[in-house]
Amino acid sequence: MHDFLCPKCYEYLRVGDNIIFKVKNSKKQSALLLLSPQIGNYTSHKHHSFEIKSGEYLEFYCPLCNASLISDIHKNLAHVIMLDETGESHNVFFSQIVGEHSTFETDGESVHIAGENAGRYTYFKIGDKFRKYF
Repeated sequence: MHDFLCPKCYEYLRVGDNIIFKVKNSKKQSALLLLSPQIGNYTSHKHHSFEIKSGEYLEFYCPLCNASLISDIHKNLAHVIMLDETGESHNVFFSQIVGEHSTFETDGESVHIAGENAGRYTYFKIGDKFRKYF
């Protein structure tokens, strides 16, 4: 099983079968959002009182240090670190737009793409931006 870390505080974001994030919607309301840790699985869980609409921008935050997870690649993409079974780190970037399925995972040498909307962001370069964290 993969673990996921905040790229700012390096604390673990995965609990059980979910990655836990704090999010803010366009009305600046905050909530917890649980996502599947499986790349390409866009299942999510939230409290029923937190309203979001397809196409809405959600800003993702670390629930532990409260740092924004907006990537320096594109303002629509969030960034987390994934540790694989061997302990190797990978950068994972995913869309913060509700209903937009775009995920990118890189080990610093190659980029693996998932999601039918990933073509909107396919300008990744390998290099310093994708350095290993550990």
